[in-house]
Amino acid sequence: MKYNLVVFILLFNAACLHAQDVNVLLKEADNFEKQQKDQPALDKYKEILLIAPANIRALVHSAELNLSLGSRVTDKNGMRLYYESAAAFAQRAWQADSNNADANYIMALVADRMPEIETEAKKTAVYFKDEKRYADKVLLLNPRYGKAHYLVGKWHYELLTLPPLKKAAIKFLHGGLPQADIDSAIAHLEQCKTLEPYFVANYLVLAKAYKENRRPAQAIEVLKLLVRLPVRTANDPALKAVGAELLQS
Repeated sequence: MKYNLVVFILLFNAACLHAQDVNVLLKEADNFEKQQKDQPALDKYKEILLIAPANIRALVHSAELNLSLGSRVTDKNGMRLYYESAAAFAQRAWQADSNNADANYIMALVADRMPEIETEAKKTAVYFKDEKRYADKVLLLNPRYGKAHYLVGKWHYELLTLPPLKKAAIKFLHGGLPQADIDSAIAHLEQCKTLEPYFVANYLVLAKAYKENRRPAQAIEVLKLLVRLPVRTANDPALKAVGAELLQS
């Protein structure tokens, strides 16, 4: 009995120390992200995963950071390495808890980005379908998940603006797709703007959606807001530059 009590106390103390270590590392990783130091933040999340392999927060952020780093690589092979790493981290997060909103969001985000490195039409079509499926699941779990609204809005906008041959190929490969609608695109993107007011990428797609809907005044207003947004991620300067160029045009 005494032996069992000692073992229990030792295990309890070890668990407490383990949790403390993870929390400290999470705080350090978060600080690196706020400083826009993507690689040190990613390294810190990987440290966490050595201690807690199923930590969803570390897995989701590791996937996001790989996408962020990969998007700034000009070499396609280098980009592929980052994106495939992101896909692996996202899959681990989803397998850890398929009903977790963040895990479904990162699966949708990876599906959104993978066509940048994919040349096979069939795989691109699968990613396009998966993006909507996972993003819809996020909104079922949490209707106020701003970045999921962004992905759904972007999905509607991109399906509407796809070249006819590419759109026909996607529909053929999947036996049809949900109907895309510019009003739905704008509604979701506006919802994201409300919930995530500093999310630069959303403003850019929203402005394009207003332009597609022949509402130039609203597009200009959104772009004016975009160029005044603070820089919060390492990708924001490039997105703000695109927005400023679009505003000039």
